[in-house]
Amino acid sequence: MGRNGRFRRLIISFRRSSSASAAAAEQVPPSEFLCPISKSLMFDPAVVSSGQTFERLSVQVCKDLGFTPTLPDGSTPDFSTVIPNLALKTTILNWCSKSGSGVRPSPPIYSDIESIVGSMTGSSTSAKSPDSAKVRFSERELLKGVAETPEVLFSHAASDLNPRNLYCSSSSEESVIANATPFLPFATRPTCFSYSSSPSTSSEFVADEGSSNYVSALSSNSSPGEDESFVSQILNLDVYEQEQAVILLRKITRTNEEARAALCTERLLFALKNVLVSRYAAVQTNAAACVVNLSIEKGNKIKIVRAGIVPLLIDLLRNGFDESKEHAAGAIFSLAIEDENRTAMGVLGTLQPLIHALRSGSRPCRLDSALALYHLTLVQSNRVKIVRLGAAGAFLGLLKDTEVASRVVLIVCNLATCDEGRAALLDAGAVRCLADVLRNRKEIASESTQENSVAALHSLSLGSLRFKGLAQDASVAEVLREVAEVGSERAREKARRIMEGLRKQEEAEEVDWETVMKRGVSGIRYRVGLSPSPNST
Repeated sequence: MGRNGRFRRLIISFRRSSSASAAAAEQVPPSEFLCPISKSLMFDPAVVSSGQTFERLSVQVCKDLGFTPTLPDGSTPDFSTVIPNLALKTTILNWCSKSGSGVRPSPPIYSDIESIVGSMTGSSTSAKSPDSAKVRFSERELLKGVAETPEVLFSHAASDLNPRNLYCSSSSEESVIANATPFLPFATRPTCFSYSSSPSTSSEFVADEGSSNYVSALSSNSSPGEDESFVSQILNLDVYEQEQAVILLRKITRTNEEARAALCTERLLFALKNVLVSRYAAVQTNAAACVVNLSIEKGNKIKIVRAGIVPLLIDLLRNGFDESKEHAAGAIFSLAIEDENRTAMGVLGTLQPLIHALRSGSRPCRLDSALALYHLTLVQSNRVKIVRLGAAGAFLGLLKDTEVASRVVLIVCNLATCDEGRAALLDAGAVRCLADVLRNRKEIASESTQENSVAALHSLSLGSLRFKGLAQDASVAEVLREVAEVGSERAREKARRIMEGLRKQEEAEEVDWETVMKRGVSGIRYRVGLSPSPNST
């Protein structure tokens, strides 16, 4: 019995050690769950064209740095196409739940992955200049277009738009007028952003005592990891937890400027991307509102665009819940205020959804879409894109809509400063449309709309041989004479310039009949010394 007892104890001890070893082995993630580049548990696995699976951010970093890694088997992946591997993501999450280790994949940080890839290429990212390290290669190419816009075009817009500056809010029916320089935003708050809560929508609220205490603690004790609680709660698989997290984040960032600056981290923006696509109305709407609030802070605007939020806002503008669409339009407008974002946002495809929202959205959505388009059309490349979309006629039709006319006319002013826009507007009947706005100014046009309509006509008249004939057909001279008498000072000045230009064209077309009598018809010359074209009459 003694010998048998010792044998049993040995068996039990062996089984215990074996079960402990098995439990430890279960807590080690399988190799196929690890990213071949970061060697960590994949948070967002994606399949590339060559069939391998990587962390999506690892693929993005490799593409940004122009680097293709060599895998342990000697193969090189093809990063041309990236498709989400939802099946593997679900498998990883199930493994995390069953293993009992408490380990869950966390969202990777761009700078960390960049350092890993840099070490793989043999070049440390610290060797780069501080400025180049902040801008990814692909984004730098996108943002180059801002500098390509000729200053002369901006100077036209600067001289053509009304210099007064009015604050824009949802409670004001007053028209918005552009600054003297288009580089300065004439409104810094989207229509959907308001300090006063509205009980008409389910996602509006009044800050409670708990959130106020949190704001106070956040302001007094700022630390690098203060976004941790929000990130973990937003990434929670429990929808209720997600909802509570975005509601609290919206409350905190609504009025607290310090909180906006402190909480807008790469980790938090990554977490918000996951809930912006939620099909739960409260989660999606409050997440979009959080983006609006964070975008109000000037230092956050470029950061948000580079985090990849804009494509998700475009999707919301197309297919989101009604209130989410309003917040998406407001966020795009707020981000477009930043000069460096405009070219990139045009490339990302914001223009067409904004035009559609301007024509068919709710009132807040239309107002913010109009201002977003105004800021985006301050860039030449976006003006050309607008023309190619065939939107010139749509903008002219909206000049009859009193709700958005004062903002749409600003877009028309911007389009009229480039050759492509000027030609498209003239083809769409802009001269007659603008003349009708001035003719019916007492009924449908505010003072700012009148002034900017005259400014748009002035831009259309510059360097255009077609303007005079179109102006005659639309009886523009008669309208301009009235504006020159009773309009505002700026409108009178522009009207006089247009009429002076028309007079000079008429004088240039007068034939020197004395020369005709002496030299014949072939001797006709215009008084200003211009030779007649073959089609001249």
